[in-house]
Amino acid sequence: MKRCGIKLKIHFFLNSKLIRDLVFPFKIVQPIFLKKLEEELMKKHFLLSLMMSVAMPTGLMAQDNEGPMNSSTFKGLEMRNIGPSYMSGRIADIAVDQKDPGTWYVGVASGGVWKTVNGGTTWDPIFENENVYSIGDVTIDPSNSNVVWVGTGENNAGRHIAFGDGIYKSENGGKSWTNMGLEDSEHLGDIVIHPEDSNTVWVAAQGPLWSKGGQRGLYKTTDGGKTWRNTLEIDEWTGVGSLAIDPSNPDILYAAAWQRQRTIAALIDTGPGSALYKSTDGGETWEKMTVGLPTSNMGKSSVAVSPIDPNVVYATIELDERKGGFWRSSDKGASWEKMSDRVSGGTGPHYYQEIFVDPHTFDMVYMANNLSAYSMDGGKTWNNMNLVNRHVDDHAFAFHPTDPDFILVGSDGGLYESRDNMAKWRFMQGIDVAQFYKIAPDDSYPFYNVYGGTQDNSTQGGPSRTMRADGIRNGDWYLTMGADGHGPATEPGNPNIMYSQMQQGGLRRHDKMLRENVNVQPQARPGEPAERFNWDAPINVSHHDPKRLYHASQRMWRSDNRGDSWTPISGDLTKNGNRLTYEMMDTTWGPEAGWDLSAMSNFHTIANVAESPIDENILYAGTDDGLIQVTSDGGENWTRYEVGNINGIPENAYINDIRADRFDADTVYAALDNHKEGDYAPYLIKSTNRGKSWTSITNGIPEKSLVWRITQDHVNKDLMFLGTEFGIYFTVDGGDNWIELEGGMPTISVRDVRIQRRDNDLVAGSFGRGIFILDDYTPLRNLNAEALESDALLFADDKSPWYRQDTLHSDSQGDDQWTADNPPFGQTFTYYLKDDFKTAKQVRVAADKEMQENGEGVNYPDFATLEMERREADAAVYIVIRDANGNIVRSLNAPNSKGVNRVTWNLLQSTQTAITNENSGNDPDRPSGTMVMPGEYSATMHARVNSEAMQVAGPVNFELVDVTESALQGSSRADTYAFQRDLEAARAKNAAANATISDLMNKANLYRLAMDRSDNAGALEGQYEALRQELYAIDEMLNGERSRAGKGSRPASVGSRLNFANGASSGTYGPTQQAKDQYGYAMDALNAATSRLQTLTNSTIPAFESALNAANAPWVRGGDID
Repeated sequence: MKRCGIKLKIHFFLNSKLIRDLVFPFKIVQPIFLKKLEEELMKKHFLLSLMMSVAMPTGLMAQDNEGPMNSSTFKGLEMRNIGPSYMSGRIADIAVDQKDPGTWYVGVASGGVWKTVNGGTTWDPIFENENVYSIGDVTIDPSNSNVVWVGTGENNAGRHIAFGDGIYKSENGGKSWTNMGLEDSEHLGDIVIHPEDSNTVWVAAQGPLWSKGGQRGLYKTTDGGKTWRNTLEIDEWTGVGSLAIDPSNPDILYAAAWQRQRTIAALIDTGPGSALYKSTDGGETWEKMTVGLPTSNMGKSSVAVSPIDPNVVYATIELDERKGGFWRSSDKGASWEKMSDRVSGGTGPHYYQEIFVDPHTFDMVYMANNLSAYSMDGGKTWNNMNLVNRHVDDHAFAFHPTDPDFILVGSDGGLYESRDNMAKWRFMQGIDVAQFYKIAPDDSYPFYNVYGGTQDNSTQGGPSRTMRADGIRNGDWYLTMGADGHGPATEPGNPNIMYSQMQQGGLRRHDKMLRENVNVQPQARPGEPAERFNWDAPINVSHHDPKRLYHASQRMWRSDNRGDSWTPISGDLTKNGNRLTYEMMDTTWGPEAGWDLSAMSNFHTIANVAESPIDENILYAGTDDGLIQVTSDGGENWTRYEVGNINGIPENAYINDIRADRFDADTVYAALDNHKEGDYAPYLIKSTNRGKSWTSITNGIPEKSLVWRITQDHVNKDLMFLGTEFGIYFTVDGGDNWIELEGGMPTISVRDVRIQRRDNDLVAGSFGRGIFILDDYTPLRNLNAEALESDALLFADDKSPWYRQDTLHSDSQGDDQWTADNPPFGQTFTYYLKDDFKTAKQVRVAADKEMQENGEGVNYPDFATLEMERREADAAVYIVIRDANGNIVRSLNAPNSKGVNRVTWNLLQSTQTAITNENSGNDPDRPSGTMVMPGEYSATMHARVNSEAMQVAGPVNFELVDVTESALQGSSRADTYAFQRDLEAARAKNAAANATISDLMNKANLYRLAMDRSDNAGALEGQYEALRQELYAIDEMLNGERSRAGKGSRPASVGSRLNFANGASSGTYGPTQQAKDQYGYAMDALNAATSRLQTLTNSTIPAFESALNAANAPWVRGGDID
């Protein structure tokens, strides 16, 4: 309970009326509240000792000390994941439980840890709520399969990798995790656990990629991770990435040290610090191995030991200029022989190089690569693995303990399994970890599509929802372009045109109707310098003309014809330096050094552009080298601003996003990023004078939360959303304070946030967990600190689609089929409760708890109070829905929970289903009730406490919009609704009649017992038999002759005619003429039968029971009690 400086210890007599008043969350000012207490003191009822804290104004609604504007208040606004799993994402490591080979753990490069216990049929994410999401290694304790270690921070030198925060341990198979230290390592490689001593663990710590220092080297614990010692510390740029243990002697270990640095400008990943090491005393001391190994600078290397002959050790070694080879030792590393020049290619050795030794075949070795290969002779010769129906770019392999034909391979495209020695592959579609750089929703009707560019998995498109009850499936997704996908764009008002982009500005215009692309990337003219497009170059569709595009290299380009032709509207807007002259690892390097030029993106480029929605001549360009450029005349003149001149902003900060305000031509926002210099702080700035001066607006954003993207609501200028390194944030005050949207979100990097304006949806692209949608975020336009002082608030989407869900889909394709949820079907209501409504007992228990916390004793209530509490019904919240005429069509139960909540009405009117048992009409798979018509509706929210009801919020108005299209024109919506409502009533009447007959049949058996115990059973036989025969006759009128059941064709009954009418009228088309006819026939018979049944129950049975009484028969259940 929120305190306001007044604490009263009050002993008073409490009656049920006071309790009722307290639990209703009215705002009660202090004098009124105290007067009520004083009045109650004069009434001698039940003694209760309470400690109360009184706030002014207040009801009985407890408040957080920080106020309601915090993330916990908004957890009820849940993001919905739509996948896709059409293609997956980069896998960093795989661990197969050697004791239970159907259990696998998969470490995803930027998507946490996933687990299967059934050999890949189903998957669960088990690392969703930790502080980081990037994984380098997963290792199962060989002595105890419930103990799993996870090293965070992907261990390669890719431009897009994320940092970790140390090593985690689970002792319950991944149900919960504990961070065991090494928080400053950022990137961990192999984890090795002693085969006999679970407390001894070695960890290869590669250390920070972008900067020096941190925790690097080989770390060892002998107490299960409580403490760590660095036993192989080399220098501030060199760490250990690969580690292997001798399976015959756990004191022998091998380690590969790697010196490297990547910056935004370049990558050097060789150096004198790189080397191979061996320990013979359990990692306490290390000796560099040199005999037969290269003497020049080494780069990324991997080591592995043969499990069949531990004398044999393998190493793959990178050298300068992307050269290298494969080495083998047959004497435990004392000497080495170069077997081949095989080295990873593709993106470069820094990205692959891992080697894996087959546990079943001696000298069979696998090398991870863009085109992975295997050797059967210890590395002399190599064969490319079969890649038919499998993604390239591999990073992880795992094997079965007894099956030599089984292999798991983790690639940039996900996880694959082969059970026939790599001949055929099974794709694990249950791991939906797509890595999206940028996304774009279109405005397809009735449901929009979302497009996104992914890391190495093309540009993908798919629906935000479907009309099918089973949701979104992989078959709903498709490609609009191959290769790496980057920023897409859509054309407003024309969902058949969108733009896809591969790395470094490879722009394509996609015709959705033709399923064809046209290359529309701007090209330099003769005599002009080469264009430098960013790895993730910007593409913007104009706010003012949907045919106009803006694209950028080192200069900005404009097209007014959808990219058919382009005009540069600027010169070079970057600093345009020579990146090969910049310092790397505190020095400069010559051309023969370990540059990986193929792995280096273009630098000195325009990273993001913006056009003012207010003034088409105002344009912004943000570069990757710390510049913001502004023009107010469409590109004729540009003003340069160096971000290093802004207070608190690093000199070379990358402009992740720049966004012109939707409401003010002079206001602009910029999200900046300096993580490629080892600085993970959030940088978000705002200017109200077109960039002349800037203010930081990062309040509420945690440290190490890089800011990727910002977007602004199109109705409320103060409502904005952020995509950050660890989630989504929103502000309702123009950026003064930011609040995390936690509902439905795992810990993940959100690289893009967009708004679908027609549906008012927030669409977020994550880098490792696919696409998320917050359906209808409009309540946030009205939820601020002042609004949350209200006791209750109710919101409804002003327009919701009306259609019937498509249930014609298979549900028998196995458990490995991936699906994503649609939004809950129907009309969703969002509501806020300042506190949940409480019963008298809940009030007393809360007060008792506070007294105990204050060190005071609690008085035991008298039994009258306890009895009153026992009888009181639970407090409840519900929403009443009315049609345009004010008629109530549904009362919808809602969670009685503090904060922002959501509940969805399935568009069914309150059911008329006859209640014959407690489950009548309650089948969640077959909900009962007639679907309402499209049209205008309203809703109010109510609370029920101590059997008293009150309206607490509303009304709100909304429209159900018919979005259906049909091939044939049937009945009107009104006629269809009326018929279905009548039919539902008829089916309920038929069910009631049958239930009554069944009950009377059972009662007739009781009559037989009573007759047999009466004074004159013989005199009752005639009446009794007439009663029985009438029951059979009425039953036959409803159900036909039951003796015909299961013996061929059977004449139609009331039930069969009503069932036919229902099946021929339950769709959008409405009732057929046959349905109307069958309904009419059924009603004639039903009315006749129920008329006879009424006579039976109102006359025949009472007369018979009177005769029983006269014969001194025993009382029969259901009879009168004299």
